[in-house]
Amino acid sequence: MQFQRLVLSVSLGVGLASAPLHADWLRFRGPDGSGISAESDSTPTKWTPTSNLKWKTELPGAGVSSPIVVGDRVFVTCYSGYGIDRQNPGDINDLKRHLVCADLNTGEVLWTKTVAADQPEDPYTGIGVTAHGYASHTPVSDGQRVYAFFGKSGLVAFDLEGNEVWRADVGKGSDERKWGSSSSPILYGDFVIVTASAESRSLVGLNKETGKEMWRQEADGLANVWGTPTLVEVEPGRTDLVIGVPFEFWGINPETGKLRWFAEVMETDQYSSSVVASEGIVYGIEGRGGGSIAVKAGGSGDVTATNTIWSGNDAARFGSPLVMEGKVYFFVNGVANCISASDGSSIFKERLPGATGGERPRGGQDGERRGGDGPPGAQAQGGPPRDAGGGRGGFGGGGFGGGGFGSLDYASPIAADGKIYYLTSDGSTHVIRAGGEFDLLATNKVTDDKESFGGTPAVSGGKLILRSDKHLYCVSE
Repeated sequence: MQFQRLVLSVSLGVGLASAPLHADWLRFRGPDGSGISAESDSTPTKWTPTSNLKWKTELPGAGVSSPIVVGDRVFVTCYSGYGIDRQNPGDINDLKRHLVCADLNTGEVLWTKTVAADQPEDPYTGIGVTAHGYASHTPVSDGQRVYAFFGKSGLVAFDLEGNEVWRADVGKGSDERKWGSSSSPILYGDFVIVTASAESRSLVGLNKETGKEMWRQEADGLANVWGTPTLVEVEPGRTDLVIGVPFEFWGINPETGKLRWFAEVMETDQYSSSVVASEGIVYGIEGRGGGSIAVKAGGSGDVTATNTIWSGNDAARFGSPLVMEGKVYFFVNGVANCISASDGSSIFKERLPGATGGERPRGGQDGERRGGDGPPGAQAQGGPPRDAGGGRGGFGGGGFGGGGFGSLDYASPIAADGKIYYLTSDGSTHVIRAGGEFDLLATNKVTDDKESFGGTPAVSGGKLILRSDKHLYCVSE
């Protein structure tokens, strides 16, 4: 058994120290971007700064990207040198990004790699970058390398020992308001795919071994996109890359970047969260006048009328929904929401303890729902090159809102061990039993200090990994 485990570990290029004793958490929101842990290990329900806190490690800078776990190593990005303090942002030429590798079991920092920012960068002003900073993209790994996206400074591939393998430029542009970017890279086959929405209004597919650009598809419709795409197996031999953009979902061929299908969705001029897929159905919940929707993936061209299952008026902002066991969970303004995955009807809506958010989100039992026809659309323009069909991609206005770095809840819910974990910006992790009734098991904090938590937690081996703007934490029974 030990020999077989060693052989498998070496074949993966991970090494003996990271033998696969637990499931890895290799990208934003773990397996397939679902946020659902693939392992059966028991995860903690309650913790404090003095109990069930396995370790705490200082980070070299801030960020709202999420940690990932590869074997027995944790990887997270952050930034330093500029844009930490709104009152005194410093010199933009001193801006640096970091990729930190820490030991999963001890928290010891094994190595840190620093990448100087390509200039000119988006300044630390207004309501965009000041809200989320310069390290908002979660890295992704194939078990052999870690691919970290740093916006205008490019996509950088490192091996697990911190050696830079290659670096690729995907654009130097900015959106009209200079709000920065946050979409995380994902992997498909031999491709690492980057949503370079602000940098070049494009999707870019690169060879993961060499960094060579294999395809690039530009579209004005990618403006105002900050979410991460997901992969959906439509049928044997066909996988679609699905992304939420203003007013539409796009189903794209991940090997070419060409559009296969599109569906008109919620009336939102921005798409800040990420779509989630379950059993071939893509779910999205957005804010800024948006709503909620479920669309069957697949088909060709305009599938709005044929593939829209239901749509409603639920709204969220930055966090992505969690879909499991026929239910859709989402959190906004301090309210926990659960709706039916089959028809969007409300199951529960409850305010979390200590929440001080704004008005309750719209929707629930009183929200209007439409089946089949989909919401009305806008003028068609700016879609990507396509395999078939039409589509549009507008360029809307608006803003992030909020009052500076750390004041918004960016984390998305995750699920493990029959429990749902939701982390708010003040460091409160609400633990809810998964099911058809609201059952709050605990509300926990890892620190009493004033820190801002923006990343979505990772799960591996029964351990929860949280990041703040100052530290990396591991919670374990």
